[in-house]
Amino acid sequence: MIRSDNNGLQALRARAYTLAETGQFANAHAVEQALVAEGWPNIHRALDGDYARKAISERCLSAQAH
Repeated sequence: MIRSDNNGLQALRARAYTLAETGQFANAHAVEQALVAEGWPNIHRALDGDYARKAISERCLSAQAH
C-alpha cells in the first residue's frame, strides 16, 4: 500500500512539474489549482514541503522567461 501511494505522489509531482514547464502558470499555487481542476487526489500531501513548491515555482519562472 505504501509503495502504490508513493508512486501516486511521484506521478502527481511529475504532472505538476510538467504543468509548470508549460509557461501557463505564474507560481506553485496556480499549478496546484490546475491539478485540483484535473481531479488529482492527495495534492496537498504531494506538494507538502518547501522543496516541491520551490521546484514548481522555479520551473514556472523559467518557462515564462522563454
